[in-house]
Amino acid sequence: MKSGVQQHLRQSLSSLGELWRAPMTSLMTMLVLGFSLSLPALLMVLSNNAAKVEAQWQSAAEISLFLKLDLDESRRQGLVTRLRGMPEVLEVHYLSPEDALAEFQQQSQFGEALRYLDSNPLPAVIRVLPSGRHSEADAARALRDRLAEHSEVAMARLDLDWLQRLQALANVGRQSGSALGVLLILAVVLITGNTIRLSIMQRFHEIKVMKLVGATEAFIRRPYLYGGIWLGLLAALVAMVLVNAMLIWLDGAMAQLLSLYRSQIRLEGLSAGQSGALVLFSCGLGWLGAWLSVRRHLRAIEPH
Repeated sequence: MKSGVQQHLRQSLSSLGELWRAPMTSLMTMLVLGFSLSLPALLMVLSNNAAKVEAQWQSAAEISLFLKLDLDESRRQGLVTRLRGMPEVLEVHYLSPEDALAEFQQQSQFGEALRYLDSNPLPAVIRVLPSGRHSEADAARALRDRLAEHSEVAMARLDLDWLQRLQALANVGRQSGSALGVLLILAVVLITGNTIRLSIMQRFHEIKVMKLVGATEAFIRRPYLYGGIWLGLLAALVAMVLVNAMLIWLDGAMAQLLSLYRSQIRLEGLSAGQSGALVLFSCGLGWLGAWLSVRRHLRAIEPH
């Protein structure tokens, strides 16, 4: 048992030494594998961050109630009081016609022109923020329709079309990223397999001699499998460095964009669990590529 463990350890260190003895070839292979792994990992991280942003914007779905122009202040306040007593409503913000006009003057480019109007054309507005599950798209639409039935309301608006378009684009991005990720994962397996094939060809005569003296295929195969695992491990480290560098580069621009939508979410990188999964997955791909290559090419080498 102890002898077998020592043999595995010796062969794993020997395979690492083989990579060290060809530094430029090993470095180029690791970089190519790291680049191939970094894109699926980056897409996964961006997808997770996009889901957080979508969740925040969905929970902030706001219903605007435009009241009839002929209402007096007491009826407006009565509606505000009734809305605040509804369990489906989290917050209610009331803007009088004067407040609505002041806000419009501040946010639009027609502030000076509005001063020449004889009367205020804007109605009072009540902004309603749904609570909990009522902020989801279908529930928010149902709540909007119910609120629109109040006799004081002239029009109720819930603008979710842009969010649905954003979600559709995000879904297309996820599916495209998944397809691209599968292709790049296959590329990792093929590149690793080709690297191991070249190593086998370089040691062609050595493998013949080993078979002549009675070495088993398992014994001959083991260093190459460890070599694939080492390539996978080092490629995963390269991919993590690249992903974190890309996130640092994108973070400032994304923070500026999200601030325009009153979102304070910052990009989050790979968690400890995701990093560990990436390492294991990459090592598994390296082992698979090496196993496929060794299985095919070792059988072709037979002593005569």
